[in-house]
Amino acid sequence: MAIFIQSLDYNLWDLIVDGPNLPTVTLENGDVVSKPRNLYDDNDRKRFQINAKAKHIIICAINSNDFNRISSCVSAKEMWDRLEVTYEGTNQVKEAKISMLVHEYEMFTMNENEDIKSMFSRFTNIINALQSLDKTYSNKDLLGSLMTHELSMQKKDDDEEKEKKKKKIVALKSSQTEDSEDDDDDDDEDLAFITRRF
Repeated sequence: MAIFIQSLDYNLWDLIVDGPNLPTVTLENGDVVSKPRNLYDDNDRKRFQINAKAKHIIICAINSNDFNRISSCVSAKEMWDRLEVTYEGTNQVKEAKISMLVHEYEMFTMNENEDIKSMFSRFTNIINALQSLDKTYSNKDLLGSLMTHELSMQKKDDDEEKEKKKKKIVALKSSQTEDSEDDDDDDDEDLAFITRRF
């Protein structure tokens, strides 16, 4: 949504992030209240108009449940902050999500029977989730993690290959013969046949 708002008017995005600084007046007792409409100047009207435009864009982009959450908000910043807490959570929840994703990132390995494409897709999802929570990694860190994983996979394959070689089993075929008188007679006949040939 941030990109959508920025593409329409970057001033709107600044207003959502920084707040609209709606015009106020200080009363004699020191209380600060919204400036009455009859005292608005052109600059005040412009600020209200930009705030209303930002609120309109946010309202058009959400569903009815979210509308009920933010309909009482005065400024676009207030709306955005409430939506942010709803979907990203408080800072504590955000930190817990980041911690969980960092753990997934650091312990990332290729699953059994997983192809490279699905592994890379899973890895990209972790990185994108971290990035959306404002936790980024440099390409050097990402490459280092992948190379470490690749080396560990290669070592695992090498170890398995060595283990297979160690466990190579030789199977010998055996046969049993029984000595009998018929065998002796056959041997004598074979010997007689050979001597006649010479």
